[in-house]
Amino acid sequence: MSINIKSFYLTIILFLSAIALHAQSLSDIQNVKVDELSDAQIKTLILKAEEQGISKSQIPALAQERGLSAMEASKLATRLNQLSTSGPEVDQESAVDTGVQREVYAPVSGGMNVEDSAGLDETEKKIFGYGLFHNKKLNFSPSLNIPTPQSYVIGTGDQLLIDVYGNSQQSYDLTVNPEGRVYIPNVGPIQVGGASIVAATARIKEQLSRIYADLNNSNPNTFIQIRLGNIRSIQVSMVGELSNPGTYTLPSFASVFNALYAAGGPNKEGSFRSIKVFRDSRQVAEVDVYEFLVKGNQQQNIRLQDNDVIMVPAVQTRVEIQGPVRRPGLFEILPQEDIKDLIRYAGGFKSEAYTGRLGVRRLSDDARKVADVSQEQFENFKVQDGDVFLVGEKLNRFENRVQVSGAVYHPGEFALFEGMTVKDLISKADGLRGEAFLNRATLYRTQEDMTLEIVPVDVQGVVNGTVTDIPLQREDVLHIPSKYDLKEEFYVKISGEINRPGAFAFAENMTVEDLVLKAGGFKESASDAYIEVARRVKDRTDGQIAEIFTLDIDQNLEINGKDKEVVLQPFDHVIIRRSPGFQREQMVRIEGEVNYPGQYTIATATERISDLLKRAGGLNQFAYAKGATLIRRTEFYSPQSDNEIKSQELREVKNNLIKEDGKNTEAENNILSRIDEKIGEKGGDLANQKGLASGEFKINRVKDVAASDSSRVAEVEFRTEELIGIDLKYIMEHPESDQDLILMEGDVLSIPKELQTVRMRGEVLFPTSARYESGKGFKNYISRAGGFTDQARKGKAYVVYANGDVQRTKKILFFKNYPSIEPGAEIIIPQKPERQPMSATNWIGLASSMATLAILIDRLAQ
Repeated sequence: MSINIKSFYLTIILFLSAIALHAQSLSDIQNVKVDELSDAQIKTLILKAEEQGISKSQIPALAQERGLSAMEASKLATRLNQLSTSGPEVDQESAVDTGVQREVYAPVSGGMNVEDSAGLDETEKKIFGYGLFHNKKLNFSPSLNIPTPQSYVIGTGDQLLIDVYGNSQQSYDLTVNPEGRVYIPNVGPIQVGGASIVAATARIKEQLSRIYADLNNSNPNTFIQIRLGNIRSIQVSMVGELSNPGTYTLPSFASVFNALYAAGGPNKEGSFRSIKVFRDSRQVAEVDVYEFLVKGNQQQNIRLQDNDVIMVPAVQTRVEIQGPVRRPGLFEILPQEDIKDLIRYAGGFKSEAYTGRLGVRRLSDDARKVADVSQEQFENFKVQDGDVFLVGEKLNRFENRVQVSGAVYHPGEFALFEGMTVKDLISKADGLRGEAFLNRATLYRTQEDMTLEIVPVDVQGVVNGTVTDIPLQREDVLHIPSKYDLKEEFYVKISGEINRPGAFAFAENMTVEDLVLKAGGFKESASDAYIEVARRVKDRTDGQIAEIFTLDIDQNLEINGKDKEVVLQPFDHVIIRRSPGFQREQMVRIEGEVNYPGQYTIATATERISDLLKRAGGLNQFAYAKGATLIRRTEFYSPQSDNEIKSQELREVKNNLIKEDGKNTEAENNILSRIDEKIGEKGGDLANQKGLASGEFKINRVKDVAASDSSRVAEVEFRTEELIGIDLKYIMEHPESDQDLILMEGDVLSIPKELQTVRMRGEVLFPTSARYESGKGFKNYISRAGGFTDQARKGKAYVVYANGDVQRTKKILFFKNYPSIEPGAEIIIPQKPERQPMSATNWIGLASSMATLAILIDRLAQ
């Protein structure tokens, strides 16, 4: 076995050194970080140990003897236990069930298969302190970066670093051997095991004074300092009501809490208040976890020593507190503690808790019973195991509240005092607002049987003292309405050729001129003939719906004479008509082969295509008159409203007015501000918006019909523009003829160059375009496209000419007369409709009908 161990020593040194060189560029295993090792590397180490006949549990101790620190050795032990191997190990659950202690190497912060708080059952979650040792976010690892404690007891495996300085310089790196001694060259062995740092320092100093005589002088020039290097590991036995009892290997700096965390803490039946620590068969400490949880006191959390035993007894008295406390749950109570201590552990009462009495549910000898504990009895009531303390809530009611709402300056809740009346409440609310309805207010009163009573209040009489004031009671609510709450909100409307049409708040003595000013004044398009006012009528039985009257205005759009004094009434509607002579410019465009293509303004309402062509300088030498088309907007086109056009033009003005260097004049800045205000304004009447009488309404209706009856209505394409076939050559020869169409806004006259191709589309074998050849007919061009397909509907073929005209195939008897072909034409061959074959039922029905018809004819013949 010794040969195997020596062989494994060499293996583990080489293995850990290789890991250190690979991961950290170090050659000594003292600096290996176990946290940086992968699971695969740990498994490799286990397999090498098994080949040498070394168990998994022996690996950390052997590695520590070869220089691995105690902390890293503990981490290595945890990693080894977390990985399942083929070696024989004692099952953790078996050890817990049978009470057999097993040697486990675990870091203080690691988990021995301890579930985190999310995995606790309902009882465990309620036990106060239970989650402390099950929270993976907590770390109870002992700090190793602290000065060497002078009371630390030295044991086997500790590394002592001795520094001699002053007139003499020397350093010693010593390890305490199993006999508790360290060996100093030229001095010999010194017994330090079991001694504190202070005692060991005195012994070593005494021995070193043989070499350094100056050490013990009254005024020395040579000094000595002893500190700990790598600390040793200790073994602690954890017994009793623990989640994972057993023997744990821990750093020698570990405390009681470190050991409890490694063992998973007390289980559901374990005590948190009387955890005992035994050393050399006598009790040296009793730890109360509540002292740490409630006060942060760790005086009892002593440092452990090798072979210490921590015993967690069963809980003796555990009670539960429920209701509005800060930490409801299960708490362990000591014999000398009372209800006040329980409430302190529960964090105290919440603000809504009723503190005058606690309810108690208690187990008696053969049944259950309840008890009431008043606040005066909290210190004298004897707590028993299993008690459940119930904390009640305060009543959801107000003892002295009255309320006021409505037309007062400060509505809300107020405190009721003795003899308080309605007048006092109004005074507390800083009085009535001007719009308060003084004839009647409502006092809502809650009666003793919780029903609602309404008490009428004469507000004006109460305030003036002419009627008897009404005393208030708890939960009274006084509502004083506003006179505007009791009538319809008044407004007036203005629409038509006004800059900001809409509804405006009505004001007394408001005239039409006032309303026009509010609406931003007239538009340029406003009529100077009259203004129309529509007024509601009331109590009319003769069928009249509204009263209409007009106001005269002059050429400057100012109201004439006495009409200025006409006062508006609520809900009047002022309508500004459009001037019949006002016309906004309308644009058309001519493009293609003319001398002056571009946009043109329609000059007269009867301007025609020939007039536009003359203004554009006529056709040039490349024009193909027969291919000219007129593109016209359809009813589905939604034109811009006047407001949209004006906003767009104002934005152009703004962009052209802004200077790149930002040095606009004051006048220019004023113009920019006015433009920003006008662009930001919204609204507008129906006459200035995209009309429902145009495209949007019609598109929606056609879509609805198509959706409701898909069997009758084919798929409809909604085009906002379409081609109109024209004969430009004839128009040029016969101006103002029926062919010479009157222009409309948005028309585009397109005149192409001489076209030289013909296109074939639809059910042909190879849809393509072919060069136009004079004298070639319809079938010739179909042949160039490979001929008809099997699905071609030849009799419905048609030709679309360059100017937009369409000619279809005509049938005379059994002969088809195909359209002629011109340059730029497009031949369209449609597809045959898909036919459904007759079913057997249809064939039988047809045969039955034919047989019946034959019988009928035969009988008629007879």
